Amino acid sequence: MARAARGEKGFRARRGPSSLRADPTREAPMPVLLCFGDSNTHGTPPIADRAAPYARHDAATRWTRVLAGLLPAWEVVEEGLPGRTAQFADPVMGAHMDGRDALKVALQSHGPLDAMTLMLGTNDVKARFGATPEKVAAGLAGLLDIALSPEMQERHGGFRVLLLCPPPVLEVGPFAGEFLGSRQVSLALPPLYRRLAEARGCGFLDAGGVIEVSPVDGLHYDATAHRRLAGAVAEAVRAL
Repeated sequence: MARAARGEKGFRARRGPSSLRADPTREAPMPVLLCFGDSNTHGTPPIADRAAPYARHDAATRWTRVLAGLLPAWEVVEEGLPGRTAQFADPVMGAHMDGRDALKVALQSHGPLDAMTLMLGTNDVKARFGATPEKVAAGLAGLLDIALSPEMQERHGGFRVLLLCPPPVLEVGPFAGEFLGSRQVSLALPPLYRRLAEARGCGFLDAGGVIEVSPVDGLHYDATAHRRLAGAVAEAVRAL
């Protein structure tokens, strides 16, 4: 596989066959950013009634699509699944909620990647998993191990990771029972995520320092939060 050279902002100036490099009229490919996460990367709006039909913020609202507008030179790929965890097969929602295999699939489905955002942990604090803050952070460590493995880095020619710590949950609304005791766990996550990012050489963003979850359901983000998060992520990606 052709090795990648580092260009402006530390990202790859991709190289292909010499015949392609010799063509001065050929445009360089856009750098690719993969956004991997749960319902808040998918764009699920605050939910007041669990019986309500499926809904998703539109492309003008979702932070991933707003981010694409703020980074016009980038291709932004959305990989958000409602209910996804960093490490747990959910006995209610299904084994496919475990993000470990899903991340492997995503990393083999898209690319070559130049960067990836990783924001998970909200669903890991559900009462049924009984996870401590350290256990939640360990799940993120496993995902970083996958993304930063020689296999995946070689596949993409090297890519950077921005680890996002989701904002603390509120035990309110229709999901309060599922998240009983979860606020205290989620409040303890930012320093653990930060230390993990520093240890792995990744970028870090504490989303809880930028936005708050909606008081409607204590989990999801309203339109204003999506816009603010997009701006913070764009700045963090540029700094990788």
